[in-house]
Amino acid sequence: MNRAKKMMFPYGFLLPSFILTIVLGIYPIGWAMRYMFYDYKGYGEERFIGLDNFARVMGDHEYWDAVWNTFLYAGGKLALSLPLSLILAVILNRGIRGKGLLRALLFMPTIISTAVMAVVFFTIFNSYNGILNQFLIKYKLTAGLIDWLGTDYAMLTVIIVAVWGAVGNYMLLFLAGLQNIPQDVYESSSLDGANKWQQFRYITIPMLGPVMQMIIMLAIINALKGYESIMVMTDGGPAGKTNVMFLYVYKLFFPTAGGAAATQVQEMGYGSAVAFITALIVGLITIAYFYGSRRLNRSG
Repeated sequence: MNRAKKMMFPYGFLLPSFILTIVLGIYPIGWAMRYMFYDYKGYGEERFIGLDNFARVMGDHEYWDAVWNTFLYAGGKLALSLPLSLILAVILNRGIRGKGLLRALLFMPTIISTAVMAVVFFTIFNSYNGILNQFLIKYKLTAGLIDWLGTDYAMLTVIIVAVWGAVGNYMLLFLAGLQNIPQDVYESSSLDGANKWQQFRYITIPMLGPVMQMIIMLAIINALKGYESIMVMTDGGPAGKTNVMFLYVYKLFFPTAGGAAATQVQEMGYGSAVAFITALIVGLITIAYFYGSRRLNRSG
């Protein structure tokens, strides 16, 4: 094998990934960025309209309601999943019996299909013949049926489902960080009289800082992008109460006959503009968190 072939050989392995990245990543993004400036329904005539799609986004109250719902959904998911993941990681980092099995059971929701998971939880939270309502009524914990997927509880329900699916993943990441903390530090602090809470507050949390920064950033991105389980369980309803940004975008490209779809007509051009604004919102929040956390680390 001559020198040129030796130099090109590694790139042959990268070529399939490179082609897939162009076909499934770069080309669709370029296509969407072009149609942001067009009135295009996915069929028929393409009409250049400049920035009209973006002006329409600014006045689209249903979209901005979806943005607000996304912040509620993401905030609830982060507030519950991150502390719970850290607590479980701390417990499983100790020498308890059966911790390997517990880790596997807690991680299992992460590898289950989101659609399958949402269907299972739909049967649990179904208002009329759901397993949860039957359990509550049987043991007289509630006077009547609770409409878990109704206006009052739908957002809480989808947050609970999201937390159940996310805890195992973040738990493993926290666990990896905990296992990298030297045990000598804890032993030295014990000799100095530190109790378990003081060790957790002044040793565990600070030394988990870099790992925690990465986990929080991943959690923010995943929470803002999440919509699959919501689509299966509530379709953005009732009355748009669980309609989130990426579900709104999805329905502009793939409208359905009912539910909380923004339109019953395919809107490729407008959907591209909404997708761009949505990606910009997620990007700005992520960048703001990243630089804010870096400045905190430097000042600390």
